[in-house]
Amino acid sequence: MARRIDVTGAGGVRLAAWEFGDPPKGDPAKAVTEPVIPSQTAGDRDRERPGGHEDVNRPGVLLLHGLMGRASHWASTARWLSERHRAVALDQRGHGQSEKPPEASFTREAYVEDAEAALEQLGLAPALLIGHAMGALTAWQLAAKRPDLVSGLIVCDMRASALGAASQREWGDWFKSWPVPFATLADVRKWFGEDDPWVERPNPSRGEFYAEVMQESPDGWRPVFEPEQMLKSRETWVYDAHWEELAQVRCPVLVVRGLDGELGRAEAQEMVRVLPRGEYAEVSDAGHLVHYDQPEGWRTAIEPFLDAVLTPGAP
Repeated sequence: MARRIDVTGAGGVRLAAWEFGDPPKGDPAKAVTEPVIPSQTAGDRDRERPGGHEDVNRPGVLLLHGLMGRASHWASTARWLSERHRAVALDQRGHGQSEKPPEASFTREAYVEDAEAALEQLGLAPALLIGHAMGALTAWQLAAKRPDLVSGLIVCDMRASALGAASQREWGDWFKSWPVPFATLADVRKWFGEDDPWVERPNPSRGEFYAEVMQESPDGWRPVFEPEQMLKSRETWVYDAHWEELAQVRCPVLVVRGLDGELGRAEAQEMVRVLPRGEYAEVSDAGHLVHYDQPEGWRTAIEPFLDAVLTPGAP
């Protein structure tokens, strides 16, 4: 089960957080439980306000999706985590069911402050952060800024090196190539899983990943996010390297890459070397969407680290 909890992020932006598993003991009178996170529902719902439901018996875990992602992409991971931990996934600003105000800031500072607010308002800290791509960068920037809030960190397929202006231009061109609106979700799955020029070979899980971020509109299926906001978000990190902030992270960190992902082995191992308490893992037969491509391989790769960091009394 998943329940939605509203969080107020930087600049007053409303964020949707999703807690998996049984609600913490307390007074969850306003909680809304659902079998799955509603991925294509635009309607509003009654929702719980944060505060007063801390579960001190279970370590907190905050999951941060990547650019264009949403909390529901973590559903598989969060469900097994919730057996022993308090697992919360955040729809970051401009994504999922969180607010997308045109005037909102999409800076690195805003994303980090949002995650900081989520940890504090949900009573999760000190928590383990699990981030994919952009979410991983947010996680390690927060860990460097507020070490008191973070007990450990899992970085999934995110580079510390600068990507450059050419990469940003390619992304702009890629967004323009999307044949929106899509007539059906089957068309979404087929285009992103097979027909997208960025797909080297058929990848059904990639099609499913993008189907999860579409919503039905009067003329067909369109993304739940604004592509222009995604480009604004991305341009705040692609031109700079992030090694210095990575080196400032003092908690245990596991760097995970998909064998065919965007983070190369040499760079990943250099990230581990730079980290004061870094470890390395890779998942075979996985691309950039590691946790989505190979959920069992992903679990096998990260579970020993989780056990070591989240087990009470562990060093």
